[in-house]
Amino acid sequence: VHGGGPQIGQMLDRLKIQSSFVDGLRVTDAQTVDIVEMVLCGSINKQIVTAINGAGGFAVGLSGKDGNLITARKLRRSKKDPESNIEKILDLGFVGEPAAIDPHILGTFEESDIIPIIAPIGVATNGDTYNINADTSAGAIAAAVGAKRLLMLTDVTGVLSDTGQLITDMTTERARTLVQAGTISGGMIPKVETCLNAVEKGVDAAVILDGRVAHAVLIELFTPHGAGTLIR
Repeated sequence: VHGGGPQIGQMLDRLKIQSSFVDGLRVTDAQTVDIVEMVLCGSINKQIVTAINGAGGFAVGLSGKDGNLITARKLRRSKKDPESNIEKILDLGFVGEPAAIDPHILGTFEESDIIPIIAPIGVATNGDTYNINADTSAGAIAAAVGAKRLLMLTDVTGVLSDTGQLITDMTTERARTLVQAGTISGGMIPKVETCLNAVEKGVDAAVILDGRVAHAVLIELFTPHGAGTLIR
């Protein structure tokens, strides 16, 4: 399951379409969601498919729309006004979250040698298209297929302690404690929350690891020390 925030931003700039962010989430109107779908399901998805096939794999590109893989609903977020202390509902447009995952198509692939490459675009019951966070989509799919491991490749070494050391292994309880203490902060919070949700829904363990490191997945799976932060 892949994302593509920077590439979406570049395409919107090229087309001179203005976009804004609220709490790190791109406000996605009807025009923007068309561009998001085009970039995620088109250029990025096919680049990954081509790279895997070139390395000897057998990859096929999908989106959450294919086989009703991801049924989406509108993401609801609220923000408290610091002056009035009133909760305000934020309208992020066509930003969604998984309402249901139908893993049937992935089960069919699992019986073959096909590697599915999934763009995190979902469709609502009324037919609307929604842009869904890639991490959130990956966690929901991992839980739905009963995965042994959820591997989240990012551009940092993993979860760091307050002294800057990599935490290689932690329980869900410790992860929550570190979030509350502020040791886990910023963009790492949603990644850790996705891992916690996946583990609570039946995934054996989730790992945040540095995708910039050569063979990071192999190191994680086949060495005692691993290559990132494992949450179980």
